[in-house]
Amino acid sequence: MILQQSPYILYSDGKGNIFEDTSLYTVGRAGWDAFPIPTEEWIELPDGGNLYELPGRKGIGIDVKTGEMRLCEKGWAVAAFIPPAHTGLYIAAYETEKDAPTLPLFCYTAAGWLDDKFYVPAVRIEKDIRQECAGYDAAKIETGTQHLLQAYPHNRLVKHLMENCCMTYNCPAARNFSLGRWECPVPTSPACNANCIGCISFQPEEETIVSTQDRLTFKPKAEEIVEFTVPHLVSAPYPIVSFGQGCEGEPLLMWETIREAIIEIRKHTPNGSININTNGSKPSAVRALCEAGLDSIRVSTNSARKSIYTPYYRPNNYQFEDIVESLKVVRSYGGWASINYFVFPGMTDTVEEYEALRKLIQETDLSMIQWRNFNIDPDWYLGQIGVTETGEMLGVKQLMDLIHEEFTQVKFGYFNPPIERIKGNYESAFAGAELYA
Repeated sequence: MILQQSPYILYSDGKGNIFEDTSLYTVGRAGWDAFPIPTEEWIELPDGGNLYELPGRKGIGIDVKTGEMRLCEKGWAVAAFIPPAHTGLYIAAYETEKDAPTLPLFCYTAAGWLDDKFYVPAVRIEKDIRQECAGYDAAKIETGTQHLLQAYPHNRLVKHLMENCCMTYNCPAARNFSLGRWECPVPTSPACNANCIGCISFQPEEETIVSTQDRLTFKPKAEEIVEFTVPHLVSAPYPIVSFGQGCEGEPLLMWETIREAIIEIRKHTPNGSININTNGSKPSAVRALCEAGLDSIRVSTNSARKSIYTPYYRPNNYQFEDIVESLKVVRSYGGWASINYFVFPGMTDTVEEYEALRKLIQETDLSMIQWRNFNIDPDWYLGQIGVTETGEMLGVKQLMDLIHEEFTQVKFGYFNPPIERIKGNYESAFAGAELYA
């Protein structure tokens, strides 16, 4: 349903209460600037979404009477966290005051209010229901957690996944593992060879932001990995085993252990898909894993441009060209190669980025783009990577349309697809609305 008008701006009173200001229409931010949002790009805030107060920031809107942009002086600006499977098209627009605190590592999508409903400019990019809020039953998760802890009493990884990831941080992948379904997370590395500005598992003590979870503190053995992943692959629906999680460093630093685990897993079962989420920094290690039986790779990047990638990732002993090579390696073995593409409106959709993305797709024979919301303070991010001018913008939706039109073989989504989707009809495995194929 296309809205007949723009939603009204939201503001917070600083005490946890959110109100609408009917004198202002909501606008969105791309790069450093504020823009009107086309009415066709608004959708209802999906189930599982949240609204955030942005302290020290005044929202920007369009005056209902004059049509001019101005600040909302009634309280602090408000943004939305949109749940997985959805990609935001505009960031919340605001003016930051001098002493405003740095925002935590979440996404900050524009949000508005109209006809008793919250709206966000976003698109559902993925049909897969694996992280739907309604699909998690707390009692069943608790039961499943206890069952796994009892079934694997000496397995450090199971203990970490259940007690830390599932029950402490409500990690969707760990919760699904507790329920015996879909993608099973397998963190392996306590160390990393990048120093990402927005790292979610490690931040220096002197930094103004904090990591959203604690990092793995031990190096698991191949036997520990095999012990619980084989039963999952044998019994779970649409099973995936995924190395590389938010609660660890870089899994390719543990590639020998992962290779040993993959070889052993495949001695027991041919079922399901074996995936690695990685920074793609070690193409030779990726080759070794492909030879062992790796099915898919997801390489994370904030940009298809080296000049934007490097100041964010701050890589140690690797460079942007290595991540491109890792994607090529997986495709050369017939595997599935995705990028975990951090979407920042006004950066991701610039003409320069679009051309770089086209080149990356052509050069790597990319299988999929996972259009992932970038969880970071927008001002802080642009300041950290030294971007003062972003360049000509296409709009995120327009960028998606152009890529989809030119590269029809490249799938759009948010999650790693199971082998049934990779090898069969990509659209047949999950129900959903009319989305990008």
